[in-house]
Amino acid sequence: MTSPAPTARTTAAGAGGGVFGPAHALVSLALVALITVIAFEGMAVSTAMPAAARELDAVRSYGLAFSVMLTTQLLGIVLAGVWCDRSGPLPSLYAGQLLFAAGCAVCGSSRAFGLFLLGRGVAGLGAGLIIVAGYVVIGRVYPDSLRPKVFSVISAAWVLPSLLGPPIAAWVTTTWSWRWVFWLVVAPVVLAMTMVLSRRAQIAAADDGIDASSRDHRAHTRAAWFGLLIAASAGALQWGTHDLSAQWSAQTVVAVVGVGGIAVAAPLLLPAGTWLLRRGLPSVMLARFLLTCSFFGTITYIPLMLVNERGQSLGTAGTILAVGSLGWSAGSWVQGRDRWAGRRDRLVVAGGVLLTAGLLGVVAVTHFDWHPWLIALALVACGTGMGLGTASLSVLSLTLTPPADHGATSSSLQLADVLGSVIGIAAAGAVFAALHTRAGQDVPVFVGMWLGLSAVAACVVLAGSRIRAR
Repeated sequence: MTSPAPTARTTAAGAGGGVFGPAHALVSLALVALITVIAFEGMAVSTAMPAAARELDAVRSYGLAFSVMLTTQLLGIVLAGVWCDRSGPLPSLYAGQLLFAAGCAVCGSSRAFGLFLLGRGVAGLGAGLIIVAGYVVIGRVYPDSLRPKVFSVISAAWVLPSLLGPPIAAWVTTTWSWRWVFWLVVAPVVLAMTMVLSRRAQIAAADDGIDASSRDHRAHTRAAWFGLLIAASAGALQWGTHDLSAQWSAQTVVAVVGVGGIAVAAPLLLPAGTWLLRRGLPSVMLARFLLTCSFFGTITYIPLMLVNERGQSLGTAGTILAVGSLGWSAGSWVQGRDRWAGRRDRLVVAGGVLLTAGLLGVVAVTHFDWHPWLIALALVACGTGMGLGTASLSVLSLTLTPPADHGATSSSLQLADVLGSVIGIAAAGAVFAALHTRAGQDVPVFVGMWLGLSAVAACVVLAGSRIRAR
């Protein structure tokens, strides 16, 4: 495994101490604030959406509130890669914060479901711009030695919203209104923007000495168009599978068209050889795709199984998922240790093993009718594997790429991440919708669905072993 030669900028950047040392404190706080807000919005909206759907008379269209945001987030991810390579991370970061805050404000003010979906789409576009720009900032502002710790902190920023987001959102919705769940997001985004503005000179200075991107104007334009294609295709796939039946219909055709669009666009937006397990960066991208595909495809349906098949309350199901998020934090902390420098590909392999074991544990608890709280233990293993794998892959993606191309690489990594989630959730949804009979009789459906996703997780081990060059 090779890495770009250290530069004067990288060496100098290390002089400011740790992640929260004097040279990096405000940038680190701004990144943590932005990720925390995005995570809180994602977790809290899941709790507030039933109330929003009832008030806006959109219960049948419930899933669109989530799929619209994922679709526009994919577009934002691709556009941010182009924008960051051409102009640095600051313009994308500014625009992303404004769009995310504006989208949440529109959702909170909506009196019709169409306007609500527009707000979700705008917020998703902003989130895509923010996440990629944030990765580029990490690649350019922090030295190599600090990046694993930065990603450990960033991963930990997802934990508190996972634990506190649902109960806070439930209290806010019950005490005031679901609208306040969206409005409360705006103030932290404004605060984070203030911190970014105070350090704009430092972030801009990090671009000095960076060579021009290896992609020319024509390549950037093509990437933008294919980004639009993959976003539209992902939206078609999600719409076509959200209520699928075991027979051909207009929805089935839309889903097939969506799969075709993704098959055309994805290879052109990811490094060459990604789907062929080529060594180095392509295997980094494939491993990230496989991790999110298997993990999110599974946990999306765990609450449904617990409620419908085991008679558990929504509160219990949410608590079981929250316990699993602690494993993610632990895995992220472990990968941030200096001892793994130069051996980070082993953490990806270990993450794949733990995720596979955890998912098989979920299958066993479901099939053998063991105590439902054992799923929490299985999810701790899954979360630990995800923490080890995803954070390590983030570090590897920057290490294996020259700084001039950090925008394109960060965009590809986030594209693989979100695309994995979309396909995993859509595939699980299609299988469940096609085979579902009625509540209380779906255990074989869940078991078969999760066994397939466990096999996908096992492929992470192979992808991780292909990251290191011979």
